[in-house]
Amino acid sequence: MARRYSNSGYDITPLPRAEVARLAAKLSPEAYKVTQNAGTEPAFCGNLIDNHTQGVYVCAVCGLPLFSSENKFDSGTGWPSFYRPVDPEHIVRKVDTSYGMVRTEILCARCGAHLGHVFDDGPKPTGERYCLNSAALKFYEKGAQLPPESLPARPVEAAMAAGRTVKPEVAYFAGGCFWGIEYYFHRGPGVIDAISGYMQGHVDHPTYRQVCSNTTGHAETVKVIYDPSKITYHRLLEAFFTMHDPTELDRQGPDVGSQYRSGIWYVNDEQRREAEATIAELAASGRYGKRKIVTEVEPAKTFWPAEEYHQEYIAKNGAACHVRDPW
Repeated sequence: MARRYSNSGYDITPLPRAEVARLAAKLSPEAYKVTQNAGTEPAFCGNLIDNHTQGVYVCAVCGLPLFSSENKFDSGTGWPSFYRPVDPEHIVRKVDTSYGMVRTEILCARCGAHLGHVFDDGPKPTGERYCLNSAALKFYEKGAQLPPESLPARPVEAAMAAGRTVKPEVAYFAGGCFWGIEYYFHRGPGVIDAISGYMQGHVDHPTYRQVCSNTTGHAETVKVIYDPSKITYHRLLEAFFTMHDPTELDRQGPDVGSQYRSGIWYVNDEQRREAEATIAELAASGRYGKRKIVTEVEPAKTFWPAEEYHQEYIAKNGAACHVRDPW
């Protein structure tokens, strides 16, 4: 599935059912009933009705920003009310004929969570009233650190929309099966894209079958495209060493073979120096005991993207992974 981004720079690609189910399982019973079963909380009972603090309201399930305190008003109806969303593309409208009436239901564009309804009796300038369930929202006060899922997924596009020029940079990491490494790099704040592929081998356009034969010299690698004004290369290195065990030679967990080796393929001398310095620091820290770090540090060769079915494999299939979340 091609990824979709809103005009404000957020990833609004519909989440797979398995991922929605995983996220929904963490909700309170009330939030689950509202977002997953189109429930409605009793009037004047929600905890966000009288909230007048400046900040942003995000989806309680997936974290997508939905409404701002700047557009909140007191409707007197007993539910949090807004006259516009932060981005129209973050909301999906759907005709609701339940209860013998015709209404317009509103859903989260990314995870499909039921949020409430929108009516045409709101204040100017829109004349609309977005009537929300508090249980469908999570509030972050202005200035608070937002989680990765509530940040723009494409910082470059968002910056360009604001008139700021940003030059993305590239980094390459190999840490075992690329499914998990790609999945977690995707979630990094400031990461624009993460792509699974093959590097450091001697065969052009290798296939997954060829790489698994352990005869091409390639390592399963993730190409990370990032905005250096949002995240540093050093932070990417920290995340990389959190995700995997750099002391395992030619393997990672249950995956065995040189294609699963640990490696950093640098694109310039600055990346090389930072990678070597980070490894030296980790080795001296005692973090791995007497085990030696075997991560290879080499100049980046040609990156060959993996087959399409490998891209965003965990997000699309809900597979389990032993890679640790670094964020």
